[in-house]
Amino acid sequence: MFDLAASDAMPRTTHRSSLIPALAQSPHFVAALRHAGQAPLLLDRLQDMVVLRRTICGLPCAMVNRADLVKPARLLEILQEEGLRRTPVILSPERPVPELARLGALPLMTPASVGTLAIHQNREDRRAGLEQKWRNRLSHAESQALRITRRNMPLSPDHWLLRADAAQQRRRRYRSWPVALTLAYAEANPGCAKLFEAFDDHERVAGILVLTHGEGATYHIAHSTERGKDLSAHNLLMWTAMDWLASKGIRQLDLGVINTEDAAGLARFKLGTGATVETLGGTWLFWPPLGRCLAPLASIDLNLMGA
Repeated sequence: MFDLAASDAMPRTTHRSSLIPALAQSPHFVAALRHAGQAPLLLDRLQDMVVLRRTICGLPCAMVNRADLVKPARLLEILQEEGLRRTPVILSPERPVPELARLGALPLMTPASVGTLAIHQNREDRRAGLEQKWRNRLSHAESQALRITRRNMPLSPDHWLLRADAAQQRRRRYRSWPVALTLAYAEANPGCAKLFEAFDDHERVAGILVLTHGEGATYHIAHSTERGKDLSAHNLLMWTAMDWLASKGIRQLDLGVINTEDAAGLARFKLGTGATVETLGGTWLFWPPLGRCLAPLASIDLNLMGA
């Protein structure tokens, strides 16, 4: 539900339509997983779709995250051919897939919404696409004596941004990437994990980490101190990152989940960039031995799953 202040421009909500693969389906992510000692399954018969292997409550599972399931029946057939005939499969498609219910998949979680920002190559177009309040905060930041730096993410598990992110996850009770995987991404994909930092004199007041993957990029980690918030440093860092991404030919920035209920401030910040809100396909469970039994239950929740 989008319940931001009435003065804020309401975003356009659509189903996910991008042709640029999400980070979780990129060769860069596969390289990071392998560097971290994991062994994802690549389905070359489905354009190298990435399948993760996990153990949940002691039960081996397969996971397909943020994939474009154009042929879901074929995917399930191939997974069974790959030796996963009796393995539970958790599917989180890039867009609603009504066919999953008919195939016997059971809905677990309703679709999340993500922010997708088109990176215009023309700087004036990028600036014009900003929401007015966001642009005002950017102008405020530009009037300060902030110093902005850009470098490859240091390969240190004790880096201040990683520590700040871990503390935030504990405080807000959610889980994101483990530190080891973030560092593996940076090491396995040289130059694709860019750290932008803002300094007020010698004081570090904000930072963001952006991961690039082909023509796409993902807003991965961010943190701002109270001083940084007063100076609107986060806006200037994002704007600087947008400029850099455009210079590298990046066409799209994935801003991650838009949660206007539990993280309204962050949602407002993301939407202020001019991002489009797009609906993913929810989370489904397909377990071959129970497929026929679950099909009637799955069809009941099709409306909730955006299908």
